[in-house]
Amino acid sequence: KLVDNGYQQTPEFNEAVAALLTCVIVQKANFKPQEIANLLWTMTKLVNNAQERTPGINEAVAALLPIVNAQKTNFKPQEIANLLWATAKLGELVELNVATSTFESLVYRISEKLQFSQKEMPMSLWGVMVCCARLALDSNANNNSVLEKHMDDLLTRLENTSPDNEEDQSIMIMAASWLGRTCPVVRHYQTNISKTQADFRDQLQSSIPSLKIEEEKSLNSLPPVDLLLPDHNMVIEIQGPFHYVGGDFNTRNGSTLLKIALLQKAGFEVIEIPANQVLNKDLMKPYIDQIKIRTGIPPQGHGFVSRKRAWTDAAHVTGEEHSEEQTNPAKRKKTNGQ
Repeated sequence: KLVDNGYQQTPEFNEAVAALLTCVIVQKANFKPQEIANLLWTMTKLVNNAQERTPGINEAVAALLPIVNAQKTNFKPQEIANLLWATAKLGELVELNVATSTFESLVYRISEKLQFSQKEMPMSLWGVMVCCARLALDSNANNNSVLEKHMDDLLTRLENTSPDNEEDQSIMIMAASWLGRTCPVVRHYQTNISKTQADFRDQLQSSIPSLKIEEEKSLNSLPPVDLLLPDHNMVIEIQGPFHYVGGDFNTRNGSTLLKIALLQKAGFEVIEIPANQVLNKDLMKPYIDQIKIRTGIPPQGHGFVSRKRAWTDAAHVTGEEHSEEQTNPAKRKKTNGQ
C-alpha cells in the first residue's frame, strides 16, 4: 500500500521486505487462509510495481502456494478472487504445474455459486483466463475444458451485472473472444507507440519496402497489437519491461501470456521481441532476418538461420552472436522446430 501511494522503494524499504519474506518462509505453516491470501496478493503487488525482482519473492511464493491447496476449502470468495488474480499475475514466475494445481484447488469453488462481489468476479475471470492461456501455450499441457467451463460461467455472471468499468469490459471482451461468444460491449483503446517500437518498424520497413505494416491495430476487439503484417497474418510485439515479472525481460507476466494466447487462438502468428534486444540496428538484424524467412523473403548474405531453426532460439541472439555466426558457421546452434 505504501508503494501504491507513491512511497519510493528505498534500500531500507527493500531490506525490510526481504526480512519479512524470510519470516514468511519460516512461519508458512502457521498462517490462516486470509493471511495466506493477503500475503500472496501483497507480494504480487510488490512484483508488479518493482523495476527489479525483490530478493526472496520466488522462495516465499513457492512456500505459500502448496498451503493454498491444503487450505482450499477454507477460503472466502474475496480470498479466492485475490488468489486467482495473484497466481495469474505472477505468470511464469510460478511453474505451470504449481499454478495449475493452485487453480484447480480453487476454481471448483466457483461452481458452488459463491457470491462474488462486482470487483471479485472480473478478478476471478481474468485469473482463470490466464491459467487457460498458460495451458494453451504449453504443447505438453492437458486439456483445459474444465477451466473454460468456469470461465463461461463467470463471464455470464459478469455480463448480467452490465459493468461500465472499462477494465471489466476489457476482461469480458477477452473472455468472449476466447470462448467464441459475442460480447455485448465494445472498447475503444488508447494507443501508445514507444520509441523502440517506432525504430524497429522503420528498420523493418526499410529492409522490406514492399511489406505492408499496420500499427496499434485492435484485432477481434482485443487490445491493440504493436505491429501487424496483414498479408501474413503475423503480429510483432515489442515487449517492454512491464511485460515481464520485475522487468527482467525473461519471465513473462500473466497479462502478456494472455494476450499472446488470445492472438494465437484467433489465428495469428505472434513474434515476441524483448525491447532490450533491439536497441540498435545490429541487434535488430537477426529479428528482421527471421521475419524475412517467415514472410518468404530470403535474407541478404549467406543466410542467417535455416528454416528449421526455432524462433525462440533466434529471439535470444544478440548482434555480436549474429556477427560471429556469419563468419563462423560452426558456431551456429542446431535446434529442432519451425
